[in-house]
Amino acid sequence: MNKTQLIDALAARYEGNRKAAAHALESVLDTITREVARGEKVAITGFGSFEKKIREARTVRNPRTGEKMRAKKKAIPKFTPGADLKAVISGAKKLPKLTLAKASAPAKKAAGAASAATKSVA
Repeated sequence: MNKTQLIDALAARYEGNRKAAAHALESVLDTITREVARGEKVAITGFGSFEKKIREARTVRNPRTGEKMRAKKKAIPKFTPGADLKAVISGAKKLPKLTLAKASAPAKKAAGAASAATKSVA
């Protein structure tokens, strides 16, 4: 699943509002990215945690030439899955049925009133 497909899946939960789903996803990703870049740990209970890890300088080998090279110290993002996510993936726990939001009642009434008005004019 790519980002566009994820937005489409979220839109079903936002009553088909793709713009709200995209904004929600962008906001979550931006917040996680900013906090991890600052060195903070972001933990989402049941899902997992994101944190910044420092990879020390080390000697590496170029697989094409076999030449040994020195890799510099750098920071990398690290994700650790939570217990609930692990349980669902392994099959030990089942996810509840997905209930999608339906169109709001006022929107249905307005659409019904508009069609009734069109029929009475004809």
